[in-house]
Amino acid sequence: MKDADSLVAELQQGRQRFLALVADIRPELHRYCARMVGSVIDGEDIVQETLARAYYALSEFESMPPLRPWLFRIAHGRAIDYLRRYERKMGQPLDAIEETTASEALDAADMLAREEALRAAAPRFLELPPAQRSTVILKDVMGHSLEEIAGLLELSVPAVKAALHRGRERLRLPSASQPPPRAVSPAVARYAALFNARDWDGVRAMLIDDVKLDLVSRLQRTGRADTSSYFGNYDSVTDWSLVPAWVDGREMLAVFRDPGDPRPGYFIELTLVDERIAAIRDFRYVPHIARDASVELARTMT
Repeated sequence: MKDADSLVAELQQGRQRFLALVADIRPELHRYCARMVGSVIDGEDIVQETLARAYYALSEFESMPPLRPWLFRIAHGRAIDYLRRYERKMGQPLDAIEETTASEALDAADMLAREEALRAAAPRFLELPPAQRSTVILKDVMGHSLEEIAGLLELSVPAVKAALHRGRERLRLPSASQPPPRAVSPAVARYAALFNARDWDGVRAMLIDDVKLDLVSRLQRTGRADTSSYFGNYDSVTDWSLVPAWVDGREMLAVFRDPGDPRPGYFIELTLVDERIAAIRDFRYVPHIARDASVELARTMT
């Protein structure tokens, strides 16, 4: 048992060292993945899968590979697999790009295109076919060179230029009109009200017995007893206020660190079963996901 415990401790320490090593790259990976799949939440799932695959693949190398391009290559593959897995029919595949020459001089358009891409929320990028989406994100959001993009996507520079030109043109087109504000479900509204009132007994009464907690990038717990400290930790701080919202089209709770903040600092996602809370996913420790989210504060039902 002692040997097993030592092995677990070593694995945990190794994982923490690896996460510290990639901490500066992780927000960039998320910006790419979120725009590729059109959701900051699904983007974070892909980042976690990318880091897990990278961590376990390290044992196959004699020395550390160039970290940033290696991680982006894994993340790109995971994002494309995600799109294929859910049969997202986004147009021409990556391996079918025509190597035509863009009529626009790319250098002259870089500054304007970068500003437009940075303003665009993650779901807007789903309007682009994957090849155009990848090149626009890598060039205008991440700042990669054409040569770097070609190496990452295994394309020629002329193909990258063509996809970039078409993607920029498409991104400039008006987006579909925004739907009217939607009503939040009663259970989510009640959870937010009880949480904001610090009525922890009321919050716990909404949980199923084997509720699952995922404090993303920190810990996971199952069951009311094991999740009790989560609410105690929130009770000990004051930097939060929960507001029901739609984030990239998904019903969630937007968490404002200060009432005067124009945008939420992070999100909490609830899974409901018969109006009770079956799972809580809290993104407090990965606040970078809020930067690119399309957030619509929801109106509560009366």
